[in-house]
Amino acid sequence: MNSLDLPKAPEATRVVVAMSGGVDSSVVAALLKREGYDVVGITLQLYDHGAATHRRGACCAGQDIHDARRAAETLGIPHYVLDYEDRFREAVIDRFAESYLQGETPIPCVECNRSIKFRDLLATARDLGADALATGHYVASRRRPDGGRALYRALDPSRDQSYFLYATTPEQLAFLRFPLGERPKDETRALAREFGLSVADKPDSQDICFVPQGRYQDVIARLRPDAVRPGEIVHRDGRVLGRHDGIIGFTVGQRRGLKLSIGEPLYVLRLEPDAARVVVGPREALATSRLRLADLNWLGDAAPAGLGDIPVAVRVRSTREPRPATLSVDPATGGVEISLLAAEDGVSPGQACAIYADDGPRARVLGGGTILRVEDARRAAA
Repeated sequence: MNSLDLPKAPEATRVVVAMSGGVDSSVVAALLKREGYDVVGITLQLYDHGAATHRRGACCAGQDIHDARRAAETLGIPHYVLDYEDRFREAVIDRFAESYLQGETPIPCVECNRSIKFRDLLATARDLGADALATGHYVASRRRPDGGRALYRALDPSRDQSYFLYATTPEQLAFLRFPLGERPKDETRALAREFGLSVADKPDSQDICFVPQGRYQDVIARLRPDAVRPGEIVHRDGRVLGRHDGIIGFTVGQRRGLKLSIGEPLYVLRLEPDAARVVVGPREALATSRLRLADLNWLGDAAPAGLGDIPVAVRVRSTREPRPATLSVDPATGGVEISLLAAEDGVSPGQACAIYADDGPRARVLGGGTILRVEDARRAAA
């Protein structure tokens, strides 16, 4: 087996590298090239924001395509730019807008990985005769005793991206490789300097890539201007406290920007799209102890249906560590429910819920789903 766990010599192994123009994927291409693999770089043109994308913290922009091309030239590998704008708009941007209009808080990076990178790009890699598709994600993939591959949290917990990759299927995992999963970020930047890559000190992307100024409301209003309606801001006890210009300006857990003054701190508790209503209340009302999931993707060894309560750990936001919970699947309906051992604040429908075998730093990813419904801690305890 070679270093990618494939039964070929490196020089006989073609690897497509998804090159975003950042330091991580550029180093992946450089490492594989140095090991003698037949490396092909591919960059996806996902959208065009013009000059607005040439700013710190933005990703997937015209400048990034230029940086990816320059890295490929430095390494001496072929590089292709593929126009995926139409499929990205349909699969990611349109769904993102629709989800917000339904009062949800979507995570578009999950859908991009699921629908674009690990479906469409993976198919393109196969068409090119590749034996594997490698990316710069910080997540680990290892062979299981049964010959399949499993997903694990990255070595560097501050960089771990497993939350965004829970929707990867077993078939995709068999073809995917993540060479940075066992490396700390500072080592990646040191390698970039060693390879002479111009992106060695390039800042990491932080924004949603198709929201160049960090204002997703503007994107949604442009895509669906007819669907943005003003409405009331209502206290959970029924009092009307004010009005708003559209629920797309609010997210569950939000405190700032409510423009209310009633002598107590208020937080957005939920959004009611049919009535165009924003419901607010005290912080303690944000506590959630039960989640209902949709679109479960399972990566465990045995299907969870019918196994009763399964001890797991879950992550409801990328910035939070996995927390102990139990998972149960109704064998009759297929409904998936997560019961949290300790309540979480600010959980919203539309968010991703990644499921792990435990809450350890190198835990295995068992899958995840989209949060369909939340239940506050007091109702769950009743």
